[in-house]
Amino acid sequence: MPRILVIEDDDVTAREIAAELTGHGIDVDRIADGSEGLLRAADPCYDAITLDMMLPGMDGLSVVTRLRAQGVATPVLMISALCDVDERVRGLRAGGDDYLTKPFAPDEMLARVEVLLRRHRPQSPQTVLTVADLELDLVRHVARRAGKELSLLPTEFKLLEFLMRNAGQVLTRTMIFETVWGFHFDPGTNLIDVHIGRLRRKIDTAGLAPLIHTVRGSGYCLAQND
Repeated sequence: MPRILVIEDDDVTAREIAAELTGHGIDVDRIADGSEGLLRAADPCYDAITLDMMLPGMDGLSVVTRLRAQGVATPVLMISALCDVDERVRGLRAGGDDYLTKPFAPDEMLARVEVLLRRHRPQSPQTVLTVADLELDLVRHVARRAGKELSLLPTEFKLLEFLMRNAGQVLTRTMIFETVWGFHFDPGTNLIDVHIGRLRRKIDTAGLAPLIHTVRGSGYCLAQND
């Protein structure tokens, strides 16, 4: 069972985070003070940390900076009511692995934690991703569906890789945009929808079971229907 340290001084937010994580089989410890959180976060028993930016005792930016200076590599999801780009950049450059702004949907917080857990889980390098009859060869940079090679543009390949690495998981537009394009999501853009549409036309062709699914109001999911 994964174990998460929640460093959050707001009781309501802490309860929401704990309820969502424990409801999905994740063990949670909660600390409400930054200084105490720094001490607890150094414990190697934790698989990930959610860290509020505004904390009593020591702010979240100082906590993550000191953790990284101490050589603690536990993945950190930084959470803050401050949503401007400068704050996000500061948090990520200080050592945060991801950044989530308040207010947030609990299922998006869970999804981001799950991605961090998978990303940092020790495992042998994976060179071929497979979902149903869809195959992505990361070394040869080749995609196939039902044995037929697909012609993908570089961004489409990167988008498909992210979807396949998180198969079965609903990925929000924000998560996709920040991972594939590498910068802050603009809610006014339809860039993701356009690329998903192109990718879907290449993968989910006539006669094949659809693999890319739109989850209305949430994002997209690549999965094989039962």
